[in-house]
Amino acid sequence: MSIRPDHWIRRMAEEQGMIAPFAPELVRENEHGRIISYGTSSYGYDVRCANEFKVFTNIHSVTVDPKNFDERSFVDVTGDYCIIPPNSFALARTVEYFRIPRSVLTICLGKSTYARCGIIVNVTPLEPEWEGHVTLEFSNTTNLPAKIYANEGVAQMLFFESDEVCETSYADRGGKYMGQTGVTLPRT
Repeated sequence: MSIRPDHWIRRMAEEQGMIAPFAPELVRENEHGRIISYGTSSYGYDVRCANEFKVFTNIHSVTVDPKNFDERSFVDVTGDYCIIPPNSFALARTVEYFRIPRSVLTICLGKSTYARCGIIVNVTPLEPEWEGHVTLEFSNTTNLPAKIYANEGVAQMLFFESDEVCETSYADRGGKYMGQTGVTLPRT
């Protein structure tokens, strides 16, 4: 298995629709000025989060149970940014929709700009033949409110291609998060 460089990412996005919408270069500015970068980097792709957030709340004092998740654990927020309470977390989704090839494993990692502020993005894999918007989790490890920005870079995807395709892909298994389009809560 080898990590794939920028020209491979561009080819897969343009020819096979692996990432849409796709920014072939690293974008560092928009009409409002400097932003946290997104787009193709040397060996990865920096994704943006959409403007839909689910912020964790303990207002209802429900138990967090991945097998029986209570949606009242979150408050929905829509906007250009999201404030994450101290020692809490929020969910968002990528702007980009992914179609992972059968010979590729993708790993999502946080960007150092946010990590340096105490905001951690959960490391998660995108398995071969998984498809959808990626649900991202942002943990605010500080004792102060933390801000994340919609439509700016929030995490980096690294692509590892194998010399051969896997025997059973995520699509073959009928994975429970296949084709997700919004911020998707835990499923069993």
